Amino acid sequence: MIPDPRVRLLNQAVPPIHAEYVLYWAQANRRIDFNPALDFAVRLANQSKLPLLVYEALTCSHEWANDRFHTFILEGVPENARRAERIRAGYVFYHRARMSDPDDVLYVLANKALAVVTDDFPAYLPSIFNPRAASRIEVPYYVVDASCIVPMALIGKQQYAAYALRPKIRKALPEFLVPPLPVKLARPWTGATPSFHTVVTAEKIPNMVAASDIDHTVLPCKAFRGGRKEALKRLKKFLDHNLIRYARLNREPSAKATSQLSPYLHFGHVSSLEVALAVRESAEEHQLIADEFLEQLIVRRELAFNFARFGPAPEKLSALPDWVQATLKKHAADPRDPIYARERFDRAATHDELWNACQRELLRDGIIHGYYRMYWGKKIVEWSRTPQEALDTMIYLNDRYALDGRDPNTYTNILWCLGLHDRPWGERRIFGMVRYMSLDGMKRKTDVEAYLRTNSPVL
Repeated sequence: MIPDPRVRLLNQAVPPIHAEYVLYWAQANRRIDFNPALDFAVRLANQSKLPLLVYEALTCSHEWANDRFHTFILEGVPENARRAERIRAGYVFYHRARMSDPDDVLYVLANKALAVVTDDFPAYLPSIFNPRAASRIEVPYYVVDASCIVPMALIGKQQYAAYALRPKIRKALPEFLVPPLPVKLARPWTGATPSFHTVVTAEKIPNMVAASDIDHTVLPCKAFRGGRKEALKRLKKFLDHNLIRYARLNREPSAKATSQLSPYLHFGHVSSLEVALAVRESAEEHQLIADEFLEQLIVRRELAFNFARFGPAPEKLSALPDWVQATLKKHAADPRDPIYARERFDRAATHDELWNACQRELLRDGIIHGYYRMYWGKKIVEWSRTPQEALDTMIYLNDRYALDGRDPNTYTNILWCLGLHDRPWGERRIFGMVRYMSLDGMKRKTDVEAYLRTNSPVL
């Protein structure tokens, strides 16, 4: 097989002689279409004259398991099962609802596999679990970069700003910004369905969530329904109505000109490659300029994945550039007034109604408009005792509530509020030379009153 820059082998296990299938674990990219990891698994299966088994799971055991994320993931399962059958692959879904339920299903399935293929996702659970699983599983364990258009490995080291990454991305795009070849399995799945498989239907989801040992205080979002069909529906709406307005109005929440695809990109219900190709085709057809959207989707998003793969862990201030650490340290003793504890932030109970509206949007919809999320983060920095406390609060709120949280892109956006991927600005208290954002500035640049009406306390 020709070496693929997306693929890494994490162990040195020898393929077994009497394997029954190749196992693809849809861990971070929960889709069948436009999925380089699944495509690689298909190639392995065809090369070995074996069928493919697609495995998807949902566990109660991770730190931020709650009704919101469980519902969103489960809403994508029926379509994944149908599409796996369409390509003649097997499909098994395991719902670990209680901590007392078995936690070894991956290993059970791996025992009969020629190899395990999964997602090379450089954040949250996959980044921790993949090395651990690879050391325990006794068959080859491959991780595949199915999140980025240009493979992370091609960049090769941490890039310190978009200007450094952009020319590298642009040089590689002609090779990678192309439709994937059709997936075709040579041997269909005819195996028995394991006893632990759960058939998921829309009607069963509320009861499945209610029966899970998870946080039931974070409710599902009415504004977002999970799954590939919903992702493609939103993509079509963006192409038909908002691409033409995006460059002019993407920073104005009341215009609703953004794609709102970030939750679907995070959970892998849609591919950034698929979105980019559709945007490019639509822009060419209607003679539009889509550069600003593609800059965000490709350069900025892949800068975040580059940071997650090659940079420091995002939970500490040491992840920030030296100049940021120095200027924040210089202003560490600056008086802060007011100072809010995490609980006040969580309840949207600050003195600033715009900030509260941002937090209410997060609590209700699991997302904050991108431009207003910058303001939201900057104010947490301003109203926290220390920059580290601010970072902890931002990560906590995003990880707990955001449908696009626990993701390289959102971790990088949070750190941007503290100076990552930015330049020094004029020095001021608390922030030093880190960029500042003010309420007056937001009022000048956006329709704050419209946003307040949409996110009022009574909603």
